[in-house]
Amino acid sequence: MSKVRIQKLLSELGVASRRAIEQMVMEGRIAVNGHTVATLPCFVDADVDEIRADGRRVRTPAGGRNGRIENIERVYFLLNKPQGVVCTQHDPAGRPRAVDLVPAGGRRVYCVGRLDVQTTGLILLTNDGRLTQQLTHPRYGVVKTYVAQVEGRLDEKNIARLKRPTHLDGRRTAGAQVKVLRKSPDRSLLEIKLREGRNREIRRTLARLGHKVRRLKRVAIGPVTDRGLKIGNSRRLRKGEVTSLRRAAARANRSDSN
Repeated sequence: MSKVRIQKLLSELGVASRRAIEQMVMEGRIAVNGHTVATLPCFVDADVDEIRADGRRVRTPAGGRNGRIENIERVYFLLNKPQGVVCTQHDPAGRPRAVDLVPAGGRRVYCVGRLDVQTTGLILLTNDGRLTQQLTHPRYGVVKTYVAQVEGRLDEKNIARLKRPTHLDGRRTAGAQVKVLRKSPDRSLLEIKLREGRNREIRRTLARLGHKVRRLKRVAIGPVTDRGLKIGNSRRLRKGEVTSLRRAAARANRSDSN
């Protein structure tokens, strides 16, 4: 097998997403042939190199044609994440993890993107690095739908500001689609759709407008919804749902390119 970037290989093997592998390298948690990987890019050969993540040897099956990893069973789980559960592979605080709530049968799966510890709702877990890339990279922009209960009554001016692009962490956001589901003098219920979700984007953007988020739940990822899936429960994605997610990513990519 020819050498490939370590984050590409490990994501295809189900260790973590590409971005998570990059973070693990920065934290000194990846080793190749007994030496800690200190910088990127790092190129490895799955047929020759011994790779360890957090001290555990990564099992690397034989490479296929064109350097692709073959014969790996891809698994896909949909979890309705409870509050208090984290979406990281490694949590020094020992909090409950999303990966512990799905029946992966010993396979290493990882979260596709993240929900913060206070947010509930849908999170995908898989060992399919390609699908993870399609659902998390801004280039594809698959829509995620949230329902937010916020303090106060949003006026039309603030709703318009919520829809517009803004800047978080020095980068411009893509803006949001916003629909008011219900409102009273002291509370509003909003449906918010994002094509590109930054760290705590909804909470931070609403806080800037003077509205604290009391509850936040993700109810859909592209065409996949939380219908029939209770908080804390998980299920395998159906083959048709995986296909529909790939199609949603392809449509979003074409739309963004035009």
